[in-house]
Formats: sequence, structure tokens, C-alpha cells
Amino acid sequence: MTTARNLLLVVLDEDRGRAVSSGDLSLALAGAELVDLLGAGALALRADRIVPGAGVAAPADRLLAQAYASLKRQAPYEPVGDWLWRRGDALAAAYVAALEEEGSLTRRRRRGRPFAAGEPVPADSPARRRAAELWSRADPVLVSLAEGVGVHNDQAAGPVEAADDSVTLVLAAVGDALLELEGERQRRTIEQAAFDNVWRVP
Repeated sequence: MTTARNLLLVVLDEDRGRAVSSGDLSLALAGAELVDLLGAGALALRADRIVPGAGVAAPADRLLAQAYASLKRQAPYEPVGDWLWRRGDALAAAYVAALEEEGSLTRRRRRGRPFAAGEPVPADSPARRRAAELWSRADPVLVSLAEGVGVHNDQAAGPVEAADDSVTLVLAAVGDALLELEGERQRRTIEQAAFDNVWRVP
């Protein structure tokens, strides 16, 4: 199981009715992919830029292999933040579809709407149990990414710190991207409110 898959299962398991934004989740999933590619030696960070590893086999996981294939392979390479936005485009939907196809997610039917697809929920599976175990042990990367999208871990005591500087840089970049996305949402809300007020003026 990859960090991104664990993250999706944890978020859907722990959400408890709070709607996590698909945009937020997509950025966090892209960050999770970078962490796994770093761990596999498939890339390194040079300052804040992603340098693909030479002669490294593509990951076995299909979505992680897509992430690896999407890396820019020519200098000056791509900043982490830019890659998060590019790779994170609709990434949550891609992971939901993949986990549904594999049977790790199912759909919760809504009462009174028997033909509606319903919301995705983790199925009782080994994948879900592995993700839950990492969550219960307060895995620092998993906790940091989940808390970035608003899902908090009661087992984590104090600030979450990753052991590796490159991983810390990726997690910080995810946090910055999430703040930027929230700022953009607030700006659009203010603009829409101003537009609505114009039409209310007699």
C-alpha cells in the first residue's frame, strides 16, 4: 500500500461527516506520492526542485507509476509546489476510482435514493486495516497530510515531525499549497458577495 492510498482510506474512515474538499485531498495525495517516490529513490530534491532518479524502475503501483512518469526530466526541473498543483488536478477522483475498482472502497447508499451512487466508504479489507494501523501508531507523514485536510489524529502528541529533511520540505510545500487554495476560495467568496451586493442595490 502506498501512502496516498493509506491517506485516502484514513480520510474516508475518520472524516465522520465532515466534507473534506476534493481539491485539498488531491494536493495532499500528490504530496503523498512524492514522499513515496523519495523513499523509493525514484527522485531527489535539489533545493526545492524535483530531480528524477536515473535508471530507476517505475513503481509497481499504477497510480504511483503515473506520478513517476509525469516528472519533468530536464533541468532546471520542476519546483515541488508546481508539481503538486499539476499532479493534484482531480487526483482524488482518480484514487477513488482505482480503489473502488480494486474493492477497497464501496458506496454508501442514501436513504430514499436507491439508484444514486452514494458516497465512497472504505470496505472491510486488509488495505483498510493496514491504513488504520498506521493511523493508530500516528505515522508522522500520514498524520501530517491528513491534518492538512482537516482530519485530526488524537494519538499524535504535539507537532508532527518527519525524520527526513526532503520529506519535511514536501510536507511544508503541501501545507503552503493548501493555504494558497484556501486563500483563493476566500477571494472568490468575497468577489461573489460583492457581485451579489451590486445587484441588491435599488
